[in-house]
Amino acid sequence: MEPFHLRRSPLQPLSAGFTPLEARLKKAADTKRVLLLMGFTLVEMVVVLGIIAAVTGIALTSQNSFNKTLILANTAYDIALTFRSAESFGLSSRALGSTANAGYGLHFQRGASESFILFADIWPPTDLSCTRPDCKPGDHIYSTEDKLVQTYVLGNGITIADFCALPDQQQWQCLSTGDLNALDVSFSRPNPDAFITANSSTFVTSYTKACLVIMAGNGASRFVSVAASGEIIAEAPGCPTS
Repeated sequence: MEPFHLRRSPLQPLSAGFTPLEARLKKAADTKRVLLLMGFTLVEMVVVLGIIAAVTGIALTSQNSFNKTLILANTAYDIALTFRSAESFGLSSRALGSTANAGYGLHFQRGASESFILFADIWPPTDLSCTRPDCKPGDHIYSTEDKLVQTYVLGNGITIADFCALPDQQQWQCLSTGDLNALDVSFSRPNPDAFITANSSTFVTSYTKACLVIMAGNGASRFVSVAASGEIIAEAPGCPTS
């Protein structure tokens, strides 16, 4: 007698709960397609939006900081160039009405941290008894009798946080230390040197160097220095109080 064999058709399942492999794969694909059509969940969307907001915030903050640093550097260079312009006007004896050989300078004042003045040093007037060709007016100090050429306003949150002057063979004097209220740096022919005076007074030892602290709203700072020799530095390493 032949042994008994269980036979079934390949198209028929072994039992009611059996599913062929092809059907399983098709069902899995259909399920995946449905999930894909459902899109993002709320949690996933919130996470993605949070990441985008964080990256955007970091980029904007970095750009804003970079812009302030660039504006600060440009302002320091602009002040240095204004010193150079005053030097050029003074040494070339730029015409100012009927006044000859007038010097030009910059004036910095306590309480005016957002601006400074370019002036023509015409007061006191030239001594009438002087007949030499180098006779000139002025005392290297800005006063209301001098000619105000232009007032420069810094803007963009930039201020002149401090200014200092160095008397010959003495200690630095600064606005921040209470020693200075005003600072004038002027140039007049034929002397190529800078005349540095402080507190609107000539009754002091001559100053050999001046320094400005230019500061942005974020606390960053740049330094501009002027030496009596005429050297002007837009990227000075620092002022004595920095």
